[in-house]
Amino acid sequence: MSSRPSQEAVLNALRTVQDPDLRKDLVTLGMIKDLEVGSDGRVSVRVVLTTPACPLKAKIEADVKAAILAVPGVTEVRVKMDAEVRRTAAPTQSAQIPGVSHIIAVSSGKGGVGKSTVAVNLATALALEGARVGLMDADVYGPNVPTMLGVTDRPTMTEDAARGELLVPPTAHGVKVMSMGFLVDGDQPVVWRGPMLHSVVSQFCHKVDWGSLDYLVVDMPPGTGDVQLSLAQLVPVTGAVMVTTPQEVSLQDVRKAFHMFEKVRVPIIGVVENMSYFRCDGCDKRHHPFGSEGGKTLATKFRTELLAELPMVPAVREGGDEGRPVVVRDPGSEVAQAFRELARKVAQKTSIMDAEGVDPSQIVQIGRFN
Repeated sequence: MSSRPSQEAVLNALRTVQDPDLRKDLVTLGMIKDLEVGSDGRVSVRVVLTTPACPLKAKIEADVKAAILAVPGVTEVRVKMDAEVRRTAAPTQSAQIPGVSHIIAVSSGKGGVGKSTVAVNLATALALEGARVGLMDADVYGPNVPTMLGVTDRPTMTEDAARGELLVPPTAHGVKVMSMGFLVDGDQPVVWRGPMLHSVVSQFCHKVDWGSLDYLVVDMPPGTGDVQLSLAQLVPVTGAVMVTTPQEVSLQDVRKAFHMFEKVRVPIIGVVENMSYFRCDGCDKRHHPFGSEGGKTLATKFRTELLAELPMVPAVREGGDEGRPVVVRDPGSEVAQAFRELARKVAQKTSIMDAEGVDPSQIVQIGRFN
């Protein structure tokens, strides 16, 4: 009869299991919780990942089971996979948004490249992966996010003892949403100068009850102006996802946005090439109306990762007009799967940046995105 395995023996076995991205074992990383070893050889354990959107979750679970089963005396293994997104520390010049772990800016430097579409589907995809997500529509002059998410409710008010009156954002598709579109009537334009833009960004950050969020995705306006600078000054931005289309006229402006984020010390998470290609009816060949490999060239130049090449399909536009992002409207489609993979990569890379504290330009050599 086999003897009962000890807890120390099981922990030693788990020290052989590494997080493939962080390159440390799960015990050292503090990911092993609630380990129980029964007298009958049954072992249960909770593995706490750094993000619910971890693309390597299945591999880590399999490695944990195999390591424990190799311990003499173990008869059964039960693994519960869990996640706790770790909070980014705020620089001294900026203030945390209460309850928000990571702020991810989606930017382009240029209009018309589908930045809001990427932000909406990224946020929704993160929520579908199990994360707690908010979406701040910082495009004050063109607040399209409420339409694209199909939000009909307006924010309500609540009173906080420490922070005073706060706006409570409505929720759509599992995403909390705040936008200037809730605060102006219909097609009325917003005609504001810089100080007023700074004020509204500050209000959206610190006078909104975001609750507990793993990720707050911020849809940035085009350009490299007041809103971008205000966000970088007001809150600790974990990183920026840069959206471009393949052609040079788009790349020119995105390169400027790269340099702007560099100056305000916001790391670049990676590049998304939107409207990368389309497939015509009855043909499986990829066609590139705006050229090809522009996003790849950009990522190489700035030593970051090409996170996604998103196809042009009518369902993306239709979903935006209907208020049902394509990841919800047509979840099995090629483009929806590409957005889901993008969400996992962004979550993965954010975890690496947070845990390792490395130079963002080196993350492409550390992460595994294949």
